[in-house]
Amino acid sequence: MHIPRTGVAVVTAAALIGLTGCAGGSSASTSSSSSAGSSSGSSAASAVSLKGVCPATVTVQTDWNPEADHGHLYQLVGPNPDVDTAKKTVTGDLVVGGKPTGVKIQIRSGGPAIGFQSVSQQLYTDKSITLGYVSSDEALQNSVKLPTKAVFAETDKSPQMIMWDPKTYPKVTDIKSLGAALQKSGGVIRYFKGAAYMAYLQGANILPASVLDGSYDGSPAKFAAAQGKDAQQGFATAEPYIYQNEVGAWKKPVKFQTIYDTGYPIYPEAMSIRTADQSKLAPCLKKLVPVLQQADVDYSKDPSTANKLIVDLVTKYNNGWVYSQGVADFAAKQLKDLNLIANGPSGYAGEMDTARFQKVIDLDTPIFTKGGTPPKSGITPADLFTNEYLSKSIKF
Repeated sequence: MHIPRTGVAVVTAAALIGLTGCAGGSSASTSSSSSAGSSSGSSAASAVSLKGVCPATVTVQTDWNPEADHGHLYQLVGPNPDVDTAKKTVTGDLVVGGKPTGVKIQIRSGGPAIGFQSVSQQLYTDKSITLGYVSSDEALQNSVKLPTKAVFAETDKSPQMIMWDPKTYPKVTDIKSLGAALQKSGGVIRYFKGAAYMAYLQGANILPASVLDGSYDGSPAKFAAAQGKDAQQGFATAEPYIYQNEVGAWKKPVKFQTIYDTGYPIYPEAMSIRTADQSKLAPCLKKLVPVLQQADVDYSKDPSTANKLIVDLVTKYNNGWVYSQGVADFAAKQLKDLNLIANGPSGYAGEMDTARFQKVIDLDTPIFTKGGTPPKSGITPADLFTNEYLSKSIKF
């Protein structure tokens, strides 16, 4: 199952409980025959050269194992990439529309591959990383010691959600009504302790503290054992399919509401740089960010080849993460059906909104201050993101 994919939650190795045990894997590099950039569904965009303006290898740190939520990145990987099964990385030609750009891309897995560190921490631990996935609330929380700036939002809305059994709670329509129903039934919502969104839900009087249980460990066991009485955190791009089709002890539909739809408007996993590197990377970003936008659009049109690579990598990495072709295909569909990937307010892909960042600042500053990690004094949305490298002509 999923763990929180932001740096604003406490995550430990216990999050792997409930996953399939992994056999000892080889540490050798291998070549994968799967590639995404050559997909027939890719844009027939004119060739773009990143050589000489971007690093010879554009290195991207993700926050979790390969999954369809990261499909836009795997869309960039050219034919026959090298796979390092020890470091959980894939490296290949960086392509757009099937055409090489003159540099390589390396996609690094997060989560267990980096000891469950946040991407912000990893960006400052390893300066060879060009870009990393940093959600808006993580960027705010780490704005003093680990400042980052988002340059592209490949996902407009977070798939983070809370799910429940519709048979047990037929009148529940959203998270607020779920909280009221759980108070009456004695049920709880299990989540990973330390999640900022849960502090928001309490502070906004959407959920009462009495129904919260921060003991979720990634396993479906407690949810299934409760036989519908309890609710649980999850991701709209994964758990609905997994619980209905792959969790033998459940095998039923679930209903959910995303955290975004409760009024918590973070940009999840936004492609971000170390703030101080902006001037140095600017010539690269002017050319690279439109390539990232195009890959996002191309993946939404035809995710099949990228998803094949993702599933192949999960198998090769063999670290206990289970991710089937069925989940990948479901996720790609959910991203579109739920408008999780969408044009920004001005109508182009990857655009971020100042008002949303300001709301995150307003909501989370008191939460993080109370928790002992106050954001940078006087922080503004401009400290956390920029749209200046985006192409307004690239749209979903």
